[in-house]
Order: sequence, then structure tokens, then C-alpha cells
Amino acid sequence: MQSIKSNALEPTRAELATLTTGQTILRLAPIYGLPLLTLFLIVLFSILLPDTFPTWLNIRSILADKSIVALLALAATLPMMAGRIDLTVGFGIVMWHILAISFQVTYNIPWPIAILLVVLCAGFVGFINGLLVEVAQVDAFVATLGTGTILYSLALWHTGGRQVVGTMSKGFLAINSASIFAIPIPAFYVLGLAIILWIITERLPIGRFIYAIGANEKAAALNGIPVRVYVIGVFVASGVICGLAGCVLAAKLRIGQANVGLDFLLPALVGAFLGSTTIKPGRVNVWGSVFGILILAVGISGIQLFGGAFFVEPLFNGTTLVVAIALAAFAQRRRAVVKPPRDAASESANAARAIQSP
Repeated sequence: MQSIKSNALEPTRAELATLTTGQTILRLAPIYGLPLLTLFLIVLFSILLPDTFPTWLNIRSILADKSIVALLALAATLPMMAGRIDLTVGFGIVMWHILAISFQVTYNIPWPIAILLVVLCAGFVGFINGLLVEVAQVDAFVATLGTGTILYSLALWHTGGRQVVGTMSKGFLAINSASIFAIPIPAFYVLGLAIILWIITERLPIGRFIYAIGANEKAAALNGIPVRVYVIGVFVASGVICGLAGCVLAAKLRIGQANVGLDFLLPALVGAFLGSTTIKPGRVNVWGSVFGILILAVGISGIQLFGGAFFVEPLFNGTTLVVAIALAAFAQRRRAVVKPPRDAASESANAARAIQSP
């Protein structure tokens, strides 16, 4: 049962060698279209809003406000690589930021241990999601929607509908408020996590195995890949990242409340879906998700500085999600048309070559 396919459409060197310069540019346009569009929006808003947009204050604001969404987008990216979707990235952060504060304020647990406990709880929920999807064979969308709703209900029960407020240590608050070279430290979390995930998914065999599962689960299993282990693993990893994002959110808000967090779900999924249309079109990828969130941040910031109404952000996110899904679906159909159908033996052989290639 798969909620999303993960296939690659990026051109090979052999293919590019047969194209003219113009054809090469057209072939590469979808790959770098989103980064170029992001750069275009930055230049456009800088020209139209020279006194407000291209300022260090606005840059810091974008980096600080969207870093948590970017972390959640990266968390959602991992299951998508394996052909699944994880909705608990939005619901879970509600519970995790509340627990991060409650452990310290209510139970007087030192903040490093509180963070560790939150991450362990988040990883356990990811493990449950993996069991539901792989062992119980529940569709990933339904399974994670169910567990996410349960987490949200537990958050409401734990808080009683009230805010969790108290004094927290400066060390805990610093995980969000600190800066390095005047750049908010959450931005470095995103950069560091993106580099780690890029190395794992693009440079190590484990990444090729995950992509193979997302592209063709049966062929991956025929080539000896333990599908169940890897699918459960990506859900656990997604949960751990979500738990860390919840701790950063807790340090940012300094209060815990159940009505905060669900607003992160849509932009996180938009970033991941939009990322599948760039860098490696047709395949969910780490840097694509980063640029997906970046273009959302730049676009929303520019529109708001123009005086956009309060509903502009969800409208922009929703519209972008529809466009991203449509582009991803087009990429999938294009790949299906370009590549002729193959029998199971051929699929298995090609999957084996993809796994063994660097």
C-alpha cells in the first residue's frame, strides 16, 4: 500500500551528451526551475520593496520563522522517499512541544533529559506508525492520520485546554534564541540535518534502498532489500526529527498549548511535495524540500510586506500544494510514457542495477 510513488526523472550524462545547447537548457529547466524561481522572487521583491524586503531584519525573520517548518518538511520527506506519507509531523509537534515544556515545568526534569524523553516518545510513535503501515498493512495516510489525531487528543487531555506556562532554563531557551554569526541557530539545524540526510539518501546504500522501495516495492523485495525494516525505519526517523522540531518550537513559544502546531502541517507537506518537482524531478529529495520551503517563505514574506491580508498565507500554501501535486503527477505520467512497460524479471534486474550504482 503506497500513498506516493518515488521515481527519478533527472537526465543522465549520456542523454545530455546527445542534446544541443538549447535542448539541454530545456531539459535542465525542470531540475533547477524552483531554485531559479526562488532567486527571481528574491530579486523581484527586493526591487519592489527595497526598504523592507532585502533587509537583514527580514532575512533573520524568514530564517527564524520557517526553520521549524523546514525541519518538519525534512521529516515528511523520508517516508515519501519510501512511497509513504506521514501526517503525524503536523499533529505530533503539538504534543511534543507541550511535553518538552511540561517535563521541565511540571515534573522538574532537567532540559537535556526532557529533550531526550521527547525524542524517544516521538521515535516510538514513528515505530507504531511503521508497524501499522507495514505489519497491519494500513494505508499510510489513514494510519498516520489516526495516530496523529490520537496525539492531538492526548495533548488536549494533558493540558485540559489550558496553556502550560512556567520558568524554563536559559540553556533550553537558547536552542532557539541563540545565533551564530548573527544567523538564528534554527537555520543551522536545518542546514545540518539537510546535509546529513543528503549524504544518507544520495551517497550511501541505505538511501538507494529507500528509493528502490518507493519506486517499486516488489522489485526491491526480490532483490533482497528488507522492505519492512526500512519502511519502519523511515517512520522512526521522521518521528525523531519531529520530536526535535517540537523542542525547538517549545523554546521559541515558551508556552505549551494544543491549538499551536497544526498550522505547520500544510506548509511542511507543501514543501516536500513541491520539492519533488525540482533538483530530481519526479523524486522526493532533500534539497528539493529545502527549496520548497524557501520559496514558500520568500513568497509569503513578500506578499505580507505588500500588505497582504491575514488569509494570504494559508491561501498561498493551499494553492502551492495543489500546483505541486499536479506537477508531481505530471512527472509520474511522463515517466510512465517515456519508459515502456517491463515484466517482473526486467523490473527486478533494473532495480538491482539502480541499487548497485553510485
